[in-house]
Amino acid sequence: MSSTLPLWRHERFRNICIPSVIAVLLLIIWQAVVVMSEVPEYLFPSPLSVTKTLIEDWQLLGSSLMNTLKITLISFLLAIITGVLVAFMFVQSRMIERAFFPYAVLLQVTPVVAIAPLIIIWIQNTTLALVVCSSLVALFPIISNTTLGLRSVSPNLLAYFRLRRASRWQTLWRLRVPSALPYFFAALRIASGLALIGAVVAEFVAGTGGANTGLAYQILQSGYQLNIPRMFASLVLISLTGVVLFTTMSVLSKLAIGHWHESEA
Repeated sequence: MSSTLPLWRHERFRNICIPSVIAVLLLIIWQAVVVMSEVPEYLFPSPLSVTKTLIEDWQLLGSSLMNTLKITLISFLLAIITGVLVAFMFVQSRMIERAFFPYAVLLQVTPVVAIAPLIIIWIQNTTLALVVCSSLVALFPIISNTTLGLRSVSPNLLAYFRLRRASRWQTLWRLRVPSALPYFFAALRIASGLALIGAVVAEFVAGTGGANTGLAYQILQSGYQLNIPRMFASLVLISLTGVVLFTTMSVLSKLAIGHWHESEA
C-alpha cells in the first residue's frame, strides 16, 4: 500500500497555500468594499488601481526599488560583518563585553529618525549616509544573537576542549561557531527587515530627489501630488521586498543547518 500523501496534506504545500488563499480573500474584500462604497482613488485606491499603477509607472518605481534595495543590501552586509566581528570580540573577554555592550544597546533604543539628520549632515555623501543609518538599525540583532550563540555551548564540550588544551581559535572555530549558527541565522531574518526599514526611514529624512531616489522619495512625492495609487504601489514594493528578504534568509538557514539542527527540522 502506497504511503504517499495527497498534495494538500503536505506541510510545505499548506504553508504556502493557506497564506496565499488568505491574501487573495483579503484582496477580493478590499476591492469589493472600495467599489461598492465608491471610495475615491485619492482616498483609498482599489487593488486593481494599485496594480495598474505598478504596471504603468514601473520604469519609475522599478528604478526606485533598485536604489532602495542597493542601500538595503549594502547596509545588511556591512551590519553582518561588523556584528560578527564585535560578537567575536565580546566572546573573548567578559570585560570587553561589559564595557561596550551598553553602547550596542544604545544604538538599538535610539530611534534612527532622531539620529539620521545628524548623520546626513556629518556625511556629505548621501548614499554613504543612508548606508550608515540603515546599518546602525540592523546591527544590534546580529551582535546580540551571535554573542548569545557563541556563549551557548555545552559546558561538557567546553571542558573537553580545555582538557585537550585547544587554543582559543580552535575553540571558537570548532565549538562556538557551530553552536552559534542557529542564533546567527535567526539574527539575519530580523536584521534583513531592519536594514530595509532603516534604508526607507533614512530616505524619508534625506528627502533628496534626482536620479538615485528610492521608494521613500516616491511615497513623499506621491503624497504631495495626491497620487495615492502610486503611494500604495510603493508601499507594496517595500512590503514584498521585506518578504523576499525574510524568505531568502529562511531558505539559507534551512540549507545551512537544516540537516543537523532541530530548529530547522
